[in-house]
Order: sequence, then C-alpha cells, then structure tokens
Amino acid sequence: MGKDLTKITELSKRHKTVQGIMCYINEDTLLKQHHKQETRKASGIDGITKAEYSKNLEENLTDLIVRMKRMSYRPQAVRRTFIPKTGSKELRPLGIPSYEDKLVQGAMSEVLNAIYEPLFLDISYGFRPNRSCHQAIKKLNEIIMTRRVNYIVDADIKGFFDNVDHKWLTKFLEHKIEDPKFIRYIVRFLKSGIMEDMQRFESDKGTPQGGLISPILANIYLHYVLDLWFVHSYAKTQCSGEAYIVRYADDFVCCFEFEDEARQFYEDLKVRLSEFGLSISESKSKIIPFGRNSCSKETFDFLGFTHINGVSRKGNYKLVHHTSKKKSQSKKEAIKAWIKTSVKLFSIATLIKKLNIKLNGMFRYYGISDNSKWMGKIQYYVICELHRWLNRRSQKNKLNWDKFNKILKYNPIAQPKIYFSLWQSQ
Repeated sequence: MGKDLTKITELSKRHKTVQGIMCYINEDTLLKQHHKQETRKASGIDGITKAEYSKNLEENLTDLIVRMKRMSYRPQAVRRTFIPKTGSKELRPLGIPSYEDKLVQGAMSEVLNAIYEPLFLDISYGFRPNRSCHQAIKKLNEIIMTRRVNYIVDADIKGFFDNVDHKWLTKFLEHKIEDPKFIRYIVRFLKSGIMEDMQRFESDKGTPQGGLISPILANIYLHYVLDLWFVHSYAKTQCSGEAYIVRYADDFVCCFEFEDEARQFYEDLKVRLSEFGLSISESKSKIIPFGRNSCSKETFDFLGFTHINGVSRKGNYKLVHHTSKKKSQSKKEAIKAWIKTSVKLFSIATLIKKLNIKLNGMFRYYGISDNSKWMGKIQYYVICELHRWLNRRSQKNKLNWDKFNKILKYNPIAQPKIYFSLWQSQ
C-alpha cells in the first residue's frame, strides 16, 4: 500500500485530476485497516467486533470487495452514544461506525490523504502527516514575534463538523477526483445517518460522526473555503498590510498589521462562511490588539494555550504561552475523578504507575517553552489529591505526610519536562 499511495501522490502532483483510484480499495488495503483496529473498541449498530470479524476474515473481506464492486455495499448508520466531557458533568456525543465501515473509511482516507497532501497549504496543521499542534503554535509564535502583527482575529466556526454542506464538499472532491464510484461512496458515508435510542436520523449535512474519513474531509472543505481564499486571494488583494493565518482543523487564528483590515476581514469572513453553510460563533470570537507594538493585556486561546504579550528577562518583547484556564480546570477535575474512582481498585504502586501515564500524557502536550510553572502546579495538585484519597481509603490507618512521602520515594510521581521548545529547530 505504501508504494501505491506514493504513486497516487505523484499522480496528484502531475495531473489536474486523478482517476481510477477505486482500485486502491482492495483486499490488501482493507486487511491493513483490519490490523490497525483496536481489539477492545465498542461496536457499531451491527454489533460486530474485530474478534468476530476475524473468525472468517478472508471470506468477509472477499465478500466486502464483491459488494463494493457491485455498488451494493451501503454504509450503516453511525451508533451515537454520549459520554461525559473531560472534567465536566456535561455529555458529548460519540459516533461509533460499524466494523466494515471503519475498514472502508480507513482505506479511503489514506487515498484522500495521498491525493490532497501535496495540495494543502503550509498554514494548515491539523490531521496531517508529520504535523502537530506544537508546530502550529510554533508557527504562530514565529509570525507574531518576527512579522508586523498588531491585531489578532480569533474566530470560532460554530459546530463546523456538524454543518459541512454535502453538495459543496462533493463539488470540491470532484474538482480533483474523476472517479464517480469513489465519490459516490463518500456521499453514501455522508448520508449514512445516525442511530440513537433505536431511532434513525438522516444526515443532510456534516461529516460522519466518529468516522476515520471525517478529518481529511474537513481539511478538504476548509482548504477550499478558507485556506486558498485567505492566502491566494484575500491577503493579496484586500490587505495593504501584512496578513497571516494559522489553522489546525477548524481552529484558526488570523494576524493583521492594521486594525481596519482586521475588522473588515472579520465581516468578510462571516459572508464567506455563510456561502458554504457555515457561521461564526460571535460569543467565542474576537478582535484584539496584540503583538510587539501593543501594550494590550488582552489574550487569546488557541489549541489549549492562552497566548500572552510578555517580556523576556532582558526586557525584550516575548510571546508567552500558558495552559488556558479552561483546559487547566478540566484536567484537574478529570484527574481528581480518576483518582477517586481508581483508588480502591489498585495497589498504591499500580495506582501511581497508571497515574503517571496520564500525567506524562499531559506533560507531553502542555510541556512547551514558558509553561513549566503550570506543569509544576499540576504535579503538586496531583500529589495533594492522591494523598487526600489514599488517606480516605482507610479510616483506621491515617496516612500522614511522612508516610506518604516514603511511599513517593519508592513510587515517584512523574516529573514535569519541556518536550517541545519554541526556540529551537525540532
């Protein structure tokens, strides 16, 4: 499949359109997707798990390919369930596709990535190979630190993944892909519907919930709606000053030299998005003075970090990045809830080992330059919560701090670490 994907990429670079790509959805590529699936994942409305599908794997894949060639394969509705939001009592929807749909979506998404990766602009970072949120933050840091940036447009697209227009998305795909069968199957996934509490709901807009194909479809949509428009049209024709954009999935920040151009862009953006079935969340969007020439104390959040006008030790301008208050609070509440639930299930050594996995995960994401103080605070919070719940585990044998520190000596809590430097080449 690796060589096949490279071939697709080369074809995409050389030709205006690509054809005959449906042949890449075959038994080999579907088998590869089967091996990628996690064993303990919940099943869709078909109730089929990886273990069950594996019992007659060769026959199942052969039958799936036959149905796809006949165009008789139809994606099933996505099973929608609700799970608690991290650190919150609110619930968020979770979409679970059927097993075969996961395999087909996975194979199709790899083909789409091979086609569009050469076309995507450098300003987008989400759901792309060898790109990360840290690189997006580093790029934003570089723009604000070195370019003529005086104003920030922090715009939020309201319910983006739920409001993608199917007709426009199909047009965007047809602009590059000349394979009616491939396009037809994508449309079937888009319209497969949602199953909730034994009721089926039609999908007239939005990308498949929980689908492996949703991230690349979202990137394709915003590539045409936002990226190309801003970089190759708007910034060049409507702005006399400097203008930049950094996007990660549907989360993006625009930087401007002049205030009037920033404000005009905000109005033009609303018009542009409305043409493609999207809108801005006014309550979550704002225009603020920001940059080395601004004395503003206003801040903005992007990818879980609050970005602040700061000063270096030498008194020079410096962009500072701290974990946002919202994310910080949700992480604390999630850790607290996990310790409370797990403290009676594991031995102290196992509990701390599992806790360190979670803590190291946070450090790997939030461990960027200038964020050491927050990581130290979250580590201290974890230690205090762990002591509190261990102390409550037994009413007879109270765990004072001397005993607790002896436990930590042999079962140390994970240490904060800067994993990503904004000032060094990675």
